[in-house]
Formats: sequence, structure tokens, C-alpha cells
Amino acid sequence: METTVARATDVDQREKAHYSPPWANTSIIGIAGSSGSGKTSLALAIVAELNLPWVVILSMDSFYRPLTPEQSQQAFRNERSETSRKGTCLQKQLECAMPDDDGSKKADIPLYSFEKHARLERTTTIYSPHVLILEGIFALHDPRILELMDLKTLTAISASLEGQVVRDVRDRGRDLEGCIKQWFSFVKPNFHKYVEPQRQVADIIVPRGVENKVAISMVSDRICKTLAQKSRLHQSELKRLGKAVENAPLSKNVMVLEETPQIKGINALLLDTDLPAEDFVFYFDRLVCMLIDK
Repeated sequence: METTVARATDVDQREKAHYSPPWANTSIIGIAGSSGSGKTSLALAIVAELNLPWVVILSMDSFYRPLTPEQSQQAFRNERSETSRKGTCLQKQLECAMPDDDGSKKADIPLYSFEKHARLERTTTIYSPHVLILEGIFALHDPRILELMDLKTLTAISASLEGQVVRDVRDRGRDLEGCIKQWFSFVKPNFHKYVEPQRQVADIIVPRGVENKVAISMVSDRICKTLAQKSRLHQSELKRLGKAVENAPLSKNVMVLEETPQIKGINALLLDTDLPAEDFVFYFDRLVCMLIDK
């Protein structure tokens, strides 16, 4: 009986002391909009404005379903909607957005070629980003993804034939006649059916795309405030964990540095969220050198 109680106590202690690093709490930003409305350009502009490490753009275009030979022929004749080619692949998207508790999650993302109407053989890998920007026509469509998002953004709400033609001819190897055919057959009807309703759940609607510097600055500022709030919560959790295990015996393999005024000062600086990055690296290196010497 005593052994059982002791083991239960040990498990309870480990659960209380469980540590989840800050990068395991990914901030997810959704950017939706009509085809050719500048979603990718807006995402890139936000990344440039943020100027932060570990920011990843994940395009929902990457998750188009592979086509059968017959479906591929329809696509080359512009007789198949991009909407019908969209695979949910929700599980993969969630894997990218929600790393493991230790932040070790990585995901291999497929690459889709609009010229070939097929996935490429190679993939790209992302590792536990701090900020994940999910952009696509249906980025704000699935309630299961919406629940994970910190910010929901919608580009210009009107469907633009000009924007799609310019993009598809320039970047996707399409001809003008095929672009117009696909626009009136699929893109415009699907805009009213799928894209327009997403304005009801959007936090911010960004007209004029990358030209709207004020809106981009607002989105960037909101993301930075969200990250700052998560940082404060993380520090509070570190303090809680410290209290939870302060009386627990250390492993015999643990070596403790003498708590000198210098070490106390370095610890105080490292916990200051306003400390410039270059100073953080400098003082962290100092502490690491002391640990290695020990």
C-alpha cells in the first residue's frame, strides 16, 4: 500500500513539473480571400513587418488532392474547379499547427504545381514555428481550424477577374481564354458560395492587399501583442513549476552552480522580456560557459 501511494505521488509530482517550451504554443494566423486577391503577397508582407524568427507560411494549395488521369485532363481543359481539387488534409494541417509538448514536431508539406496540376515528388519540411500563417481560399472555412487561430484575416472581399488572370498567366502557365472560362464557370460562383461567408468570422478585413500599410501594421501589432501575452504566461508557468519542485530532491547527476551575485544578475537579465536579442545571446553564452566550466 505504501509503495502504491509513493508511486502515485511520484507520478503526480512529474505531472505538476511537466514543462512545455514556448515554441510548442504556436500562434496561428489565418488569411483567406478569393482567388487572385493577394493572400500570399499579404502573408509575405506580414512576415516582413514582423521581422521575427520561426515564422512559417503554410499554403492550403499544398494540400490539393492528386488527380486521376481523367481528372487531370479536365483540369488542363479548365473544366475542373480548384474547389473540387481541394483535399481537406485537416490532420496534416493540425500536425503542422500543433507540435508536441516538447516542441519537437516536424511536418513534411507537399508541393503542388499548378502548371502540371499535380503534386511534385519533393516536399518541404517545417519545424514547430512560433507563428504559423495559414493562407488559402478556405483558411477561415473549417470551424475546427478556426478554434486554433489567434487572428483571422480576410483579403479584399470582392472577386477580381483581373487579379486572377494576371497571376495565372504569369505564374501558372495558363492562357487567357482558359482563365476567363474557369473564372465564370467555377471561381466566381465558388466565391459567393465559400469565400464571401467567411467575412462573418474574420477579425480583420484588409482591402487593397499589400498596398494597405496601415492594415498590415495592425495585423503585425496584434500578433506581437499575442506573442508577448504568451511569453508572460510562459514565465508565470516557469515560476509555478519552480514552486512545485522546490522541495523535491535533485537527481544525483545534477550539479548546481553556486548562486553568486553574477549568476543572480544574469538570471534576472535573461528573464527580462525587454532585453534586446543580442544582449540575451551574450548573457546566455556567459551562463553556458560557467556551466561548462563546472
